[in-house]
Amino acid sequence: MNMAGKLVHAVQYNSYGGGPAGLKVQPVKPRGISRADYAVKIGQEAESCAFTNLDVINRLMDGDSTYVLEVEKETHVEVPVPGPKEGEVLIKLEAASINPVDWKIQKGMLRPFLPRKFPFIPVTDVAGEIADVGYGVNNFKPGDKVVSILNSLSGGGLAEFCVAKGSLTVPRPPEVSPAEAAGLPIAALTAHMALTQSAGVKLDGSGPQKNILVTAASGGVGHYAVQLAKLGNTHVTATCGARNMEFVKSLGADEVLDYKTPDGAALRSPSGRKYDAVVHGTTGIPWSTFEPNLSENGKVIDLTPGVSTMMTFAVKKLTLSKKQMVPLLLVPKGENLDYLVKLVKEGKLKTVVDSKYPLSKAEDAWAKSIDGHATGKIIVEP
Repeated sequence: MNMAGKLVHAVQYNSYGGGPAGLKVQPVKPRGISRADYAVKIGQEAESCAFTNLDVINRLMDGDSTYVLEVEKETHVEVPVPGPKEGEVLIKLEAASINPVDWKIQKGMLRPFLPRKFPFIPVTDVAGEIADVGYGVNNFKPGDKVVSILNSLSGGGLAEFCVAKGSLTVPRPPEVSPAEAAGLPIAALTAHMALTQSAGVKLDGSGPQKNILVTAASGGVGHYAVQLAKLGNTHVTATCGARNMEFVKSLGADEVLDYKTPDGAALRSPSGRKYDAVVHGTTGIPWSTFEPNLSENGKVIDLTPGVSTMMTFAVKKLTLSKKQMVPLLLVPKGENLDYLVKLVKEGKLKTVVDSKYPLSKAEDAWAKSIDGHATGKIIVEP
């Protein structure tokens, strides 16, 4: 497919901050009317007339035959289709998923490292169809259905086309929908890494039983962590809000705590168990709350490590404490993503979709993620 020179729709932001509104660009305007004439019509100065409210436009054009009622659709930016370099593939997107790290980058929480430059097209978790392959890519061809995790430095997921490393792109079987696949990369890979590498859980069910606590268990990472942990020889305690307790039980959790209750806030297992590992996906819980609930060699695996986590990590290392704080930084691997896709195909893992939005409403998906109460994954579809 020769896409050279073609333009496609994308969503980007031009600076730090701005939240969902920072994704909105290229305001609409009615066809067949000049900016000056339209400004006169609504009693504004021409330079301050932004043409952003379709309802106002339609209401004002009330049968006056000198004005055209047809209105341009609100769009985002148009960008050239990126070309795949050596070892890369060009993907025509069918679905992308938003993760909290995406809006944290926009907020400036990872400056000056990310984004590498502005304007920036965010999001890294995508599923779609191969449109073209770069030099040296022999395992994919145009038309193949795939799922991929993009380079966080360059992003590109909120667009109709994006480029990805061939080594971080894996086949998507027909049994796995684009939305199910797009939900996997960051969230499921993080849960997989926390459980298998940090907690030492064997997902084939072998090995001694481990007691695992999953916080924020109804969220993106959490809902995968509960399911993956139950593939191993584990007893899973989970925390979530009251409205999601039955949902988390349906994922396989053995015990579920409402985090707003006294026992939930204290992370106390209803059966009195001590945790061998905590997959910790929320914030605001001090080490002093975790420590009495840990087994002799228990560890807290912090998925969103901040300064306090790093300080606790250092202190526990220096004092040779058996109980450890472990900051987790995701290192994505293609073989692990392929393993997770196969689990979904086999019905052993599921992506729960909280909501879906078209690319033209990406700012609403962004706002939903920032709100922090999504159950499962938030999906954007071009």
